[in-house]
Amino acid sequence: MQMVKKSFIVLIVSWLGLLVLMPKQELYYKLEEELAKQDIKLNEAKINEGLFSLTLDQVNVYYKGINVAIIEEVSLCTMLFYSSIELRSLQMDDSLKTIVPQITEKALLSHSILSPLNVSVDASGSFGLMAGNIDLSERTVRLDFNESKKIGMLKPQLKQDEKGWFYETSF
Repeated sequence: MQMVKKSFIVLIVSWLGLLVLMPKQELYYKLEEELAKQDIKLNEAKINEGLFSLTLDQVNVYYKGINVAIIEEVSLCTMLFYSSIELRSLQMDDSLKTIVPQITEKALLSHSILSPLNVSVDASGSFGLMAGNIDLSERTVRLDFNESKKIGMLKPQLKQDEKGWFYETSF
């Protein structure tokens, strides 16, 4: 019994040590490199590294050199078995207001090792509430707009079923 207890303690301490000592900023810079291959560039004002998280303040998002969005705060958190990205106050450029919602107050993308090929998406903003799923095996995205408020600009891209409005695409 003592051997099992010691093994369990070593496993927990190793896991916590790995999380705390993980090079979070370097992983973020690797993410920036991968996004740059798609002509997406991020310009943040400040980076704060926590024990289990990385927080970016005042992030400007550029696509092909054009500023398309400003995000007040991005929090990346990982526990190795569960990872999440939380966006607060995403404001799209005025030129895109006829295509996408202007303001997203909060968005959360989460991934769990229990479901490795799915990423769940939850958001709220000027469009109401939205929940969705990204299926990496089927390469599909489905976003359900539960409480649709101002989705007039999105309606040409949305479909309707018995549950309400939804957006579905593949990549």
